[in-house]
Amino acid sequence: MSLSTHAISAPAFERALTNMLAWFDKAEAHATTRGFDPDLYLQARFAPDMFPLTRQVQVATDAVKGCVSRLAGVEAPSWPDEEKTLDELRARIRKAIDYAMSVPAAKIDAGAERDISLPLPSGAIHFTGETFITSFALPNFYFHAAMVYALLRHSGVQLGKMDYLGAP
Repeated sequence: MSLSTHAISAPAFERALTNMLAWFDKAEAHATTRGFDPDLYLQARFAPDMFPLTRQVQVATDAVKGCVSRLAGVEAPSWPDEEKTLDELRARIRKAIDYAMSVPAAKIDAGAERDISLPLPSGAIHFTGETFITSFALPNFYFHAAMVYALLRHSGVQLGKMDYLGAP
């Protein structure tokens, strides 16, 4: 059995981002129970040189739209990074889910052999679509998703491994 490029991208992103929405529900409940503004989580970080939670969500959702767009050979939508509340982050996450699931599977699958160039400040990195998704796009996305989870967990939100993985 082989997996398609679409099968290992869009549905995986949808699942992880849907889980992230549930983390935010638990974070909001945690803050409400303890009597503080849930938007205080947005600036959480582990180290001074680390992105805060808001930026982690923005980068994760940018990774989704960038991956799907590059594989499909289409221009990625541009979203300003202006979220200031948990609800605004939720809306961005939903927008990323909707975008990932709106791109036809056949277009994403056609990107498996596509040459993909990822511009970075240190110079472009070149991949095939398959290598891009397996060695860069998925690891990058899950890194930022894990940081959101860890920041909320560190802030006292009762999250466990199954919250990260989601229901089977």
